[in-house]
Amino acid sequence: MTKADKLVARFKTAKSDFTWNELSSMLESLGYRQQQGAGSRVKFDNGNPDQKISLHKPHPGNEVKIYVIRELRKKLKDWRMI
Repeated sequence: MTKADKLVARFKTAKSDFTWNELSSMLESLGYRQQQGAGSRVKFDNGNPDQKISLHKPHPGNEVKIYVIRELRKKLKDWRMI
């Protein structure tokens, strides 16, 4: 099992301890490129206009909010990426 596979497996069961760095690394392993937006807004693009992801970088901590994990998990499952 590769590091990317381990991150996806951890993301599928993550509660609230999934970090921004882990999320960013996982999305990059799924073919996304990170683009910095205004302020804490970050966009992830894989070349498919229907599968763009736009998120706020968490602050002041580094843990991704649970509602963001749930929404992103649903999108990635719907797109059959995880």
